[in-house]
Amino acid sequence: SWHGVVPESFRQFRQRQPDAELQLNPLSTMEQIEAVRAGRLDAGFVFNLQKTDPDFDHLPVSLHNLVLAAPKGHPLTKLKEIRLRDIGDTSFVWFPRRESPAYYDRLMQECFRGGLKSPNIVQEGVDEATILSLVLHGVGVAFVTDNARWRCPKGVTILPVTDLVLPFLLSLAWRKNNLSPLLTNFVGLVRQLPEVKAFAKGRIS
Repeated sequence: SWHGVVPESFRQFRQRQPDAELQLNPLSTMEQIEAVRAGRLDAGFVFNLQKTDPDFDHLPVSLHNLVLAAPKGHPLTKLKEIRLRDIGDTSFVWFPRRESPAYYDRLMQECFRGGLKSPNIVQEGVDEATILSLVLHGVGVAFVTDNARWRCPKGVTILPVTDLVLPFLLSLAWRKNNLSPLLTNFVGLVRQLPEVKAFAKGRIS
């Protein structure tokens, strides 16, 4: 919510629908999907929505990749290029598997494939803000999405990992049978955002 489609969609919606109340709920992808399915939320910005879910419609808005967050001065920040096999002995801040089992398993598989066969996990954090804070205080390094650079603490460096390819599709998701006019207006607004239109054009071409 620091940069890009998400805050811009909220800003424009408030301008165009000043009479509507916009309630924001910061939740994980899994929690959002459950809340939208149950009708507690009208829509959510979620990562890697299962396209086969018959209850949902969705609009892809952007694609993100994983990068490494490390405290400034960490030995890894001195390398010209970082590969997964280079960080085998490094202390990691990770996230609990229960927060996103599919993502957790995909990341572990990608690490194993690249030579990081058993990450040295010393601490878990349930969300990216907590993880970045732990990295800042030298607990370890962590994998975060590349949009973390917009809210990264000054004492944390964002580093690319050349052989870590694990893209995350961010989509706006909502229930197909939700006929709310406000939801329809919001989806239409997001669809017309320049960043979303450019992303859709790139995916088609």
